[in-house]
Amino acid sequence: MGILDGIPHVNAVLSHQPWPRAVVTEAGWQAAIDRLVEGGLTLLGFWGEPTAVHMAMLDGGSAEIAVVTYECTAGTFPSVASRHPPALRLERTIHDLFGLVPTAADDLRPWLDHYAWGKSYPFSGRNASRDVRPYQFLPVEGEALHQVAVGPVHAGIIEPGHFRFTANGEHVVRLEQWLGYTHKGIESLMQGASLEAAAKLANRTSGDSAVAYAFAFACAVEAALQIEAPRQAMRALMAELERLANHLGDIGAICNDASFALMHAQTGILRERCLRAANVAFGHRLMMDVIVPGGVMRDIAPDGVPALRALLAELRKVFPRLIELYDNTASLQDRTVTTGIVKAEYACQFGAGGYVGRASGRDFDARRAIAYTPYDALSFEVPVLQAGDVNARVWIRIREVEQSIELIEQILDQLGPGGLETALPPRIGRGACEGMALTEAFRGDVLVWLRLDGELRVERCHLRDASWFQWPLLETAIEGNIIADFPLCNKSFNCSYSGADL
Repeated sequence: MGILDGIPHVNAVLSHQPWPRAVVTEAGWQAAIDRLVEGGLTLLGFWGEPTAVHMAMLDGGSAEIAVVTYECTAGTFPSVASRHPPALRLERTIHDLFGLVPTAADDLRPWLDHYAWGKSYPFSGRNASRDVRPYQFLPVEGEALHQVAVGPVHAGIIEPGHFRFTANGEHVVRLEQWLGYTHKGIESLMQGASLEAAAKLANRTSGDSAVAYAFAFACAVEAALQIEAPRQAMRALMAELERLANHLGDIGAICNDASFALMHAQTGILRERCLRAANVAFGHRLMMDVIVPGGVMRDIAPDGVPALRALLAELRKVFPRLIELYDNTASLQDRTVTTGIVKAEYACQFGAGGYVGRASGRDFDARRAIAYTPYDALSFEVPVLQAGDVNARVWIRIREVEQSIELIEQILDQLGPGGLETALPPRIGRGACEGMALTEAFRGDVLVWLRLDGELRVERCHLRDASWFQWPLLETAIEGNIIADFPLCNKSFNCSYSGADL
């Protein structure tokens, strides 16, 4: 039985690929929320349009996906977040951008809107006003409590975000985040863009995940147009190289926040080796603008394969020694073990992807669950741990580095000649079409949903980073820990500001 079989709906949208989308009444919308609350389905995405809201849901057992749409004829929709907390920030974002009001909502504070846009509800299509007022953090009551405000400007070159700690002495009682400082208006820029321009925007949603976003955007377009692209193995090669570089950087940065600079320096060298190999093979350190709808823009350079094989040889030689060093340094283990625990039930409820979810027992990886090409033909394992602490998130990264090394070698052994792109079919007179895709970035699953018009221009595009469902868990992970451990917890999550701020 499919997801939609248990949800009353009015009609199915036949132009939506590869998973079904159906328009529902309030009864159907509430039935979908019921399934989320009961834990039978996981919220994959929640986004808006000027007169409708969409909700993507995953059945973790069968890996089925479906989208339900509620038409907001009165400018309102039944609140999801009032019954299912993982939807809260996405629901507030829908209100910020479209002015659609969730009825019975518990929290309508702005999320992305910092009153700097010059107008309210920019996607609403109407001249609506919104009262400008200071952001109201949630109240905290109790004796001997004090607050510590951190950000939005931080030391170094990290992105801006505000963290409001309420503490009793050194121990954190509550952390509340407020983000949105890196909002770039990507979804607005996407509207009316050509596929070439939109692909470039997708690449730049979150720079450290450029390949994953380009991969997801291309797959969504190809699903909408019902075409298959060549050179999928080369896309996966870039995705695994991106995963390697980021995991190596994260492992070192976590150790650095625990005052173990040696690991930071050594993994920094390996990360730089990955970026240089990417530049040799694909002409860009972050491999931007190589993956495009219909294929890839360029083949791997002649000296790219030798450079990548040399990288793998170095990693196999050096990385195990660094892991032994990590595992045998008692002072480092003292900082990472039992620090910043994410409970398994929270990881499951929020559908946390990547190392955050897998370190807390949620066994989900889009490469295996969705089995998109070429991962359906590759052999790899998905590491899962139960402890949910900083140490577990480090070990998930360690095991994924080892798996990515094996995957890259498999792909290199299979690479062969072939065409780079498939011509995109003309759609003049054939109407709009819709596509959705899910790919596994180094942080977790990236979702892209889009609608194309008859001239292959983007009517609407929504991009959802894994960080949307990870940031709230950081608030729970730090509770009961000391403030000094927050940088360590934060880095072990390494959520994307840019990816969530859009």
